[in-house]
Amino acid sequence: MSIIINLDVMMAKRKMSSGELAEKIGITQANLSVLKTGKAKAVRFSTLEAICTALDCQPGDILEYKN
Repeated sequence: MSIIINLDVMMAKRKMSSGELAEKIGITQANLSVLKTGKAKAVRFSTLEAICTALDCQPGDILEYKN
């Protein structure tokens, strides 16, 4: 099972930097980097909701499953 994080793709589409997104959603750039690289073991729904709000997208735009 492999979950792919497409956060960098959505950030590029919205022309938003890591620093700007981290500030908007209230997490550190280091924690955002962990999410972007797919090294996170879990994502809180509140964080996912904040990301979707900031990037004006759906969770499916960020998370992808590949077998």
